[in-house]
Amino acid sequence: MKNVVIVESPAKSKTIEKYLGSDYKVVSSKGHIRDLATTGKYGLGIDIDNDFTPNYVPIKGKKKDITELKRVTKNCDKVILATDPDREGEAISWHLYDELGLRNKKYERVVFNEITKDVVIDAMNNPRKIDIDLVKSQETRRMLDRIIGFRLSKLMQRKTGGKSAGRVQSVALKLIVDREREIEAFVPEEYWTIEADFKDFKASLEKYHNKEIKLHNENEANQVLENLSKSFKIADVNESEKVKRPKDPFRTSTLQQMAANRLNFSSSKTMQIAQRLYEGMNIGEETVGLITYMRTDSTRFSELFVKDTKDFIKGKYGDEYVGFVKQAKEPKNAQDAHEAIRPTSILRTPESIKEYLTVDEYKLYRLIYIRSLAYLMSSAKILATTVDLENNGYLFKATGSVLKFDGYLKVYKEFEDTEDVILPDFKNYNSDVIVANEITKTQHFTKPAPRYTESSLIKEMETLGIGRPSTYAMIMKTIKDRGYVISKEKKFYPTEIGIETTDKLQEYFSDLVNVEYTANMENDLDLIADCKLDNVEVLRKFYDEFAPLVERAFKEMEKKAPEKTGEVCPMCGNELVIRNGKYGEFVACSNYPTCKYIKKEEKDITVFGKCPKCGHDVVARRTRKGKTFYGCNNYPKCDYATWYVPTGEICPNCKNLLVTKNKNIICEECGYTK
Repeated sequence: MKNVVIVESPAKSKTIEKYLGSDYKVVSSKGHIRDLATTGKYGLGIDIDNDFTPNYVPIKGKKKDITELKRVTKNCDKVILATDPDREGEAISWHLYDELGLRNKKYERVVFNEITKDVVIDAMNNPRKIDIDLVKSQETRRMLDRIIGFRLSKLMQRKTGGKSAGRVQSVALKLIVDREREIEAFVPEEYWTIEADFKDFKASLEKYHNKEIKLHNENEANQVLENLSKSFKIADVNESEKVKRPKDPFRTSTLQQMAANRLNFSSSKTMQIAQRLYEGMNIGEETVGLITYMRTDSTRFSELFVKDTKDFIKGKYGDEYVGFVKQAKEPKNAQDAHEAIRPTSILRTPESIKEYLTVDEYKLYRLIYIRSLAYLMSSAKILATTVDLENNGYLFKATGSVLKFDGYLKVYKEFEDTEDVILPDFKNYNSDVIVANEITKTQHFTKPAPRYTESSLIKEMETLGIGRPSTYAMIMKTIKDRGYVISKEKKFYPTEIGIETTDKLQEYFSDLVNVEYTANMENDLDLIADCKLDNVEVLRKFYDEFAPLVERAFKEMEKKAPEKTGEVCPMCGNELVIRNGKYGEFVACSNYPTCKYIKKEEKDITVFGKCPKCGHDVVARRTRKGKTFYGCNNYPKCDYATWYVPTGEICPNCKNLLVTKNKNIICEECGYTK
């Protein structure tokens, strides 16, 4: 074997192997292979006193994969590390380099933004070495998250009902809690509007004697109505052509927002589908990646894609629909490492590959395709008309717009609200006076800022410069899974425990758990990546500030009293309370540890047969990570267990329980099949 290429995903490895010749074998690391240990001081896996030296160990379940990678790379001529083109991918390449012992072996690092034959081969022809500054930046992020996450999570578990806290997670939760308090404190203010209804249009009151007018109550509205007649003088008619430009290409965050708003996808669902589209799919005669890398801050396209797309637009829609490439505004803390999210080929239209995609894959691919196509089309042209109507010193205004040239809206119109509002031809009107059918008043009340949705929270986080777009989906999932927020009609409502956790963190860590500090830390990580800041100095400065605050909080933070159930302990007569354990809430004696009574949960338990070892019932159980298996309820005295659902029947050969596996009823012990 001459060359081994290591990628992250098995799906990606199958696609790439088809592009390379017989001199290459493409294998997968299946994501990260190592992480920080949970040993040492506070279980951080970091030697804080020795310049924050990390202690990396294989991730649980990965030893077999590492052994296989070592076997495959042992006798090869060259190892090519082709993990994802971002900081995390760079860190995975470094872990592979270190764990596989590639120091004395020829290795190369290649990156590609899309998985197509030409791009992959071009990347193979332009290798480089691992960028250690990118690795240091990602390593620093991981250590910061570990230190803050472990220490604050332990604090929350011990002192509150909270389960976890995190560097970015807790700031995101604070945004939701702060917004909820703004809503609770908001005092609505009354105001009134007045509208004149004509035959073909409506006009709204704007000014009185050229000054903006505000009506605070019904009496003020009535006074205006008393001063108005139904006859209005046409004071001014203004027509102007306006240009409506296409939306910028998708970045990670804007794709998540649009998919949430238009497709009703959660951010995690969007990223899962995008991952599949990127890694490569069989579309008949070829297996190819359908979109570029989906974790990106960039809004630029490659010159080749721009040229091909403009040719496509010209051929299908005409010269007048070909646009120009404008420089889009980059978001705060953007890492312009690769392109925006786009289709790998503009010729691969959504309809042409629809039969090979699931419904959701098709929807997301179509959204990405149309957004990319529209960006390179010409702007739409709109004729906007404004009419000023005067009535006893009161100025009313009516606005209308007519689409004169659709431009990019020819393909993108369904994703924008662009309906024509046609006004009469006032310039050729018979008279300068027009009569209203009626004039009405309407009561309104000011409203507070809306609660965050997943989409609007992601937008706010990106605007504020906290976290990275690639982490937003996990943050959304975490705050929901931890019970810190609930989602009603797509809006986030903080729970009692979410508010309590936020308040406790702000009481002791307000200088660290806030938007400004978190955004500044992102800047520091960028400077580390650019070799402009020492990662150890960043970690030391942070820890010297963080450590004493944590120690103080552990000593001084008042522990939340457990909730009483109103029941009495049958063993000692003290009250029973609700406690939090590793596997959730349980009811126990308040006199612990003197009394260790725990109330057994009473619920209907499904029995899947009798244990073949001891005769007790076999029931569904869960591992520590929540995975279901079936085992004897006499554990730990009996260790019978299976991953497959027992049928309750006994094997006629060996008397073991029969189970259902791949729709077949079999015996795992002797292989009998029913």
